[in-house]
Amino acid sequence: MIRLAGLSLLVPAAAIAQAVNDYPTATRAEYVMTCMAVNGENPDTLARCSCAIDAIAAVLPHERYVAAETVLRMRQTSGERSGLFRSGAAADGPVADLRRAEAEAEVLCF
Repeated sequence: MIRLAGLSLLVPAAAIAQAVNDYPTATRAEYVMTCMAVNGENPDTLARCSCAIDAIAAVLPHERYVAAETVLRMRQTSGERSGLFRSGAAADGPVADLRRAEAEAEVLCF
């Protein structure tokens, strides 16, 4: 139940969870698979990597996550166009946000 200015509203828990964790399943699965490839493929790592993406989703909106992932992927490519992603506030901001979220997830889950 949510109280708003003296009103009580019944909101399904799933709706609240969806509003907070708007990451698509494919994004979560890709993160967990990559995390497990780096940290070991076992049930313990599965639980830790799942925890990590949940923690990231709790503090970083999906749009910022996608922006940061795009910058990081473009930094791995070569060529003139990828140079735009190597420096500058527009590129560094989303990556810094993701790094902070990952650090928090590391503390909580690993």
